[in-house]
Amino acid sequence: MHGHSHGHSNDRAHGHAHGHPPATGRVLRISLGVTALYIALLVVAGIRAHSLALLSEAGHNLSDFLALLLSLVAVYLESRPPSATKTYGYRRAGVLAALVNSISLVVVSCFIFYEAFRRLRHPEPVAAGLMIWVAAAGVAMNGAIALLLWRSGRDVNVRSALLHEVGDTVSTAAVIVGGWAILGTGQYWIDPALSFGIGALILWSSFGIVRETLNILLEGTPRGMSLDEVEAAVRAITGVADVHDLHVWSIGSENHALSAHVKIADMATSESDAILRAINETLGQGFGIHHTTIQLEHVVCETAHACVIPVAEEYESHRHSQPEHRH
Repeated sequence: MHGHSHGHSNDRAHGHAHGHPPATGRVLRISLGVTALYIALLVVAGIRAHSLALLSEAGHNLSDFLALLLSLVAVYLESRPPSATKTYGYRRAGVLAALVNSISLVVVSCFIFYEAFRRLRHPEPVAAGLMIWVAAAGVAMNGAIALLLWRSGRDVNVRSALLHEVGDTVSTAAVIVGGWAILGTGQYWIDPALSFGIGALILWSSFGIVRETLNILLEGTPRGMSLDEVEAAVRAITGVADVHDLHVWSIGSENHALSAHVKIADMATSESDAILRAINETLGQGFGIHHTTIQLEHVVCETAHACVIPVAEEYESHRHSQPEHRH
């Protein structure tokens, strides 16, 4: 006998979990305009001061500009509703944007390393005073943008743009220190040495985002979540005999999904519904998983020593489409 029933796990409570705060788009647009102006200032100042560190910062900020632009596009796409061909909507647009942003940072850092090595072999005079003033303006600008982004969201898309800005704030502060060191010592090799440090900081900030976005795209277990802990929590629910075929993945950076087969004793539908509700409540409150496909397998004991499992009852606990199960 086949039985199919569909339930919704607290849709009202989680209806806002998939979008971005309205202020996010506005913050990104303001950040784009300010960053574009600062890039122009860095290029002009870097050429006049003969400073590779400032020109490196211009390249770093150009990657920031592209990162912010991609993030803005992703915010727009993620707000679009699901369709017959995009049943999950465009929630992974932000993940793709974060991946592109991070890869672009790796390319920028490699270029900086090349130029810094060339400058170390043939140091050039640097106008340290101009370096300091331009870098000070950059610290104020990047710090303000980073604060706005930190307040506007926590998903991987916004976080990748935030990492760009935090990295810029720190590296620009290092340019100020380097400028003072050049003024005090007259050693121009400090400028390309700073560039090596900036490039290393860029690589460090990008690798974490690359790992996380690839994990999401490959449908790995979400960052910081233990599959064993999820299974143990479900097994601990009264009425659950066994859990198998358990899968947890991320639709977007903050939208986690789960599918599993849960074995329970043969019982009335009202009792199995109570177990299903308890499972969804545990997953939602304990792990932030609000999109589930749970297949209940009722164990029917025909003799004292043998049990057979009939065709399972399938329950789906969300209003969106789920991946197909093949056995």
